[in-house]
Parts: sequence; structure tokens; C-alpha cells
Amino acid sequence: MRILPKLWWNTVFTWALWSLLLPQFDGAASLEPERPNIVIVMADDMGFSDIGCYGGEIQTPNLDRLAAHGVRFTQFYNTSRCCPTRASLITGLYPHQAGVGHMMEDRGLESYRGDLNRKSLTIAEVLKQGGYATFMSGKWHVTRYIAPEGPKHNWPLERGFDRFFGTIHGAGSFYDPNSLTDGNTQVPPGEGFYYTDAIADHAATYIRDHGERKTKQPFFLYVAFTAPHWPMHAKPADMDQYKGRYDSGWDVLREERRERMVKLGVINPRWPLSPRDPRSPAWEDAPLKEWESRLMEVYAAMIDSMDQGIGRIVQALTESGQWDNTLLLFLADNGGCAEGMGRGREFEARPDRPVRPMAATELQKKMIPEFTRDGYPVRRGRGVMAGPADTYLGYGVSWANASNTPFREYKHWVHEGGISSPLIVHWPRGIDREKHGRLESQPAHLIDLMATCVDVSGADYPREFNGQTIHPMEGVSLRPAFSGRSVARREPIFWEHEGNRAVRDGRWKLVAKEAAGPWELYDIEEDRSELIDRARELPDVTKRLVSLWEAWAVRVGVLPWIWKPAYERSR
Repeated sequence: MRILPKLWWNTVFTWALWSLLLPQFDGAASLEPERPNIVIVMADDMGFSDIGCYGGEIQTPNLDRLAAHGVRFTQFYNTSRCCPTRASLITGLYPHQAGVGHMMEDRGLESYRGDLNRKSLTIAEVLKQGGYATFMSGKWHVTRYIAPEGPKHNWPLERGFDRFFGTIHGAGSFYDPNSLTDGNTQVPPGEGFYYTDAIADHAATYIRDHGERKTKQPFFLYVAFTAPHWPMHAKPADMDQYKGRYDSGWDVLREERRERMVKLGVINPRWPLSPRDPRSPAWEDAPLKEWESRLMEVYAAMIDSMDQGIGRIVQALTESGQWDNTLLLFLADNGGCAEGMGRGREFEARPDRPVRPMAATELQKKMIPEFTRDGYPVRRGRGVMAGPADTYLGYGVSWANASNTPFREYKHWVHEGGISSPLIVHWPRGIDREKHGRLESQPAHLIDLMATCVDVSGADYPREFNGQTIHPMEGVSLRPAFSGRSVARREPIFWEHEGNRAVRDGRWKLVAKEAAGPWELYDIEEDRSELIDRARELPDVTKRLVSLWEAWAVRVGVLPWIWKPAYERSR
């Protein structure tokens, strides 16, 4: 109860700001291009139920307002992991086709180079050819070449973006991220630096600078936040808002969230809450409750801070007269993360460890530095209170289980908890008022974002680019769904990551864990929580979906040592 006054005033202030801006939304200044600006905003390692308009208790008034004046997709999918999602989103292809079938290492196969290939084009490259200005702020993570002295052929400025600020690497401190880059030059953080703020503020600067040109040229902006990916780092003022909020634990939180999700219509009341993860104790039996609560408080504060940054981006769009014809999409790259980063051992004070600053070159190469820039040892382990710059922790499986309410599994896996993402679509000129606040249940996937951008922009997606044959787009435009119409014929959607694999075709989903795991079959319309396996009951459906998945796996180049097609096994 201690936090309610602060949270209440924060919400009232944000809604008051939006009410001042709303008149501009409907009759915005005349600098808007005929073709829409496009802004894609993505969170990192955020669960399906975390934000307010999807059932979460975390204060996200800016995202909630976008949802209230836009459309929420309830069955939008990612690829379950950071860099494959980024490769898929930015190219409109399955990640294997873009060369990022796993992570940022070269496995010697074209689909697993860990480096965005030239048979794919980025949205920026396509829209730039169509006359768009192109900007990016945030996490890149689609190349294995990170060092400032190394190759930069797959850095953002070489893949279609006019301006870039962010990190090339996939993770790092929010106070001192490695591979922080402005344009093509790696730079140190400034005084009082916090990465979430920097991402939002650079995005807002790009918008304002573009507006000051007083041109009707449209722009594409890709904003890739790293919040709330580990480490759990947040500013004290944001953490203070959530002090005590999670003292009742993860079991109560999961029940509360499911109830709100049902009331909002985000999930079907027939879908039960999945069982608590067997690795997670009941809250009443959990040791170090104060420590656990603090981790979730910091996680919530990180999302809160991101929402504040999105508010500043919205403000920049309205103040520069570019709001009314801007299509803004918000999503997450995968489900909540159950990785035990920094949680595995009891923390022990090490007074013998010297306080020393690390050289800039050391920091650029270390995702988890041994020391902070100002010389303090980085602390990890059970009992370390998350939040400050000298800590490095993940929030753990139990809270991730709550983030993914009501679904099973997490980041890495392709059960619903790993691949289900919010998708908020807001476009004042492109979504009729009577459609505002609508829930859209048609299945959709990251591969659809390129097709959507091409559709609304009028750009041409080429068959060849700079003499190189380009993979055709895999997705379909979601634009019809913005007004409640059916999208073009939806082909089955496929997944593979680390041997975790799945196919979704209409109401049926076939899914398996790891290379050796058996196929499971679920009726997603009746059982999206994936609790009743019908594979043995419906062998014909199972066999048909296995065949579809295997044909896709051959086509996109899934690792042969992860999986062998049936025709090879029969030889």
C-alpha cells in the first residue's frame, strides 16, 4: 500500500499529458508525409503479461494509452531469443534464412553464420530505396563483429540506417554498456548515463531533427530497448515506486495477472493457469524473500522507465507535427527469461579485491565486466540487492514464470511462454476511431512486420539488390487487421531454436523441447496453456504437421545435427 500514492500521481500526470496532446493527434500540424512514418519499438526479455494493457500491474500508462487508441494483437509471436528475433524482425525472413539460425557464432553453415547475410535486406534498406529517412536507437545484435577495430559491414549504417546510436553487442550494464556506438564510432557513456533513457532520448532527437527539416519525407525509426533484459539495473526513483509491491510473491502475482487478463479479454477464460514451474518453490517456502522481492521490483522499474521513454518519443512526434500519420508498433523479442544470471552462489564480500578502473578497451570486450568504470567490483550472488551499477543479476525462473502468465516455458523454448509477445499497433490516420481499443486474435509473427512496412509505405521489395538475389518475404501484411479484416491467406508459422521446434497451423500447434524431445500437439483455441497433449489421440494431424515442419526445416537450413528429416532416417 505504500506505493499507491506515488503510482497514482504518476498515472494521473501521464494521462494529463496525453490529454493535452490528444488534440494534436486528430488535427496534427501539416508537416506529415503522405506516406506514414513507421516506428517499431521493441522490449528485450519481457513477458506476455508484464505491461498494464496485457494484464500486468507494472505502471505503463503510455503503452496503455497507445493500446486504448489502437489495436492489441493477442496472438503475436516472436522467435524466442534475442538475436534470431532481431534478424527475423528486421528482414521479414525466418532467422535461418538471414544467417542467424542460433546466436552470434559461426557454425560453418550458411544459415548459422551469426552474421546477417546479403541474401536478406533490412527494413531500412528497403524503405530507404523507397525514399524514407532511416534511424535506429538501441540494441543491434545481428553480427558477431563487435570490436571497434574489426569489420563493420553489418553495423547499422552499413545496413540501410542513416543514423544510429546504441550497442552492437547483445547485453551489458545499463550504466556502462559495452560496444556503445554513435554512428560507426564506439563511445563512452556520459555522466549520469542510463541506457534506457539514452535509447529513448536519441530516438526523440532523431524525430525532432527530422521535423526541423520541414520536409514531407517520411521516416522509419527502429527503437530496440534492452529493458528489462538482465542485469537488473534501475534508477532509485523508479525502484522506489515498487517498494513492497511484490512481497506477496510469485504465486499470488500469477493468479492476479491471469484474472486481469481474462477481464481485459487478452486470454480466454477457458485457458487455465499453467502449473508453477517445478524448479520454483512455493512463495511461502522461498528463502531470501526480501532479495527475491527486490529483483522483481527492479524488473518492474526497468519496464516503467522504458514506458516513460516511450512517452518522450510520443511527445517528440506530437511536438514536431509528425504524430497523426505515424504508424507505431510495440512488441517484445521473447518471453520472460528464466536464466539464472548471477543467482547461483551466495555472495561473499571480497575486501581483498582492489578497487581499480578498467581500461576502455577492456570494457568494450566484456559483457560482464569485473569492475565498474569507476573501479568498484561487480557483485553477483544470492543476497546481492539488485539495481546499482556494481551488481549483475537476473530475476530468475520464478518471476519469469509470472511474467509469462498463464503460459508454459520461457525465452529459448517455443512453447507459448517463450514466443508470445504483446503487439500494440497505433496509427491515428490509419485506424478508425471505432476500432480503437480493439483486440485482434489473428495469429501473426515477426516475419509479417517487413510485409506490413512495405505495404503501408508503398516501397518495392526487390528480387535483387546490388547484384545479389534476395530471399522473398516470408510474411503477410497485417494492415487489414488494423481495421478488423482478415489478413491474406495465413501460411503455417514455424520455429526452431536450439532444437526447440514448433509449427502453428490454424488452431493446431505442434511443439517439442530440444532435439530429442517428442512432438506434442495442442489445440490452441481450447488450450493455449498447452496442458493437454493430443499427439497420440490425433495421429493424422500430428503426422501432417510434422511433414510441414520438416519441409520447412529443409528449406531454411535447420542444422542437420539438431534434426534429421524422416527421409534421411529411413535410408
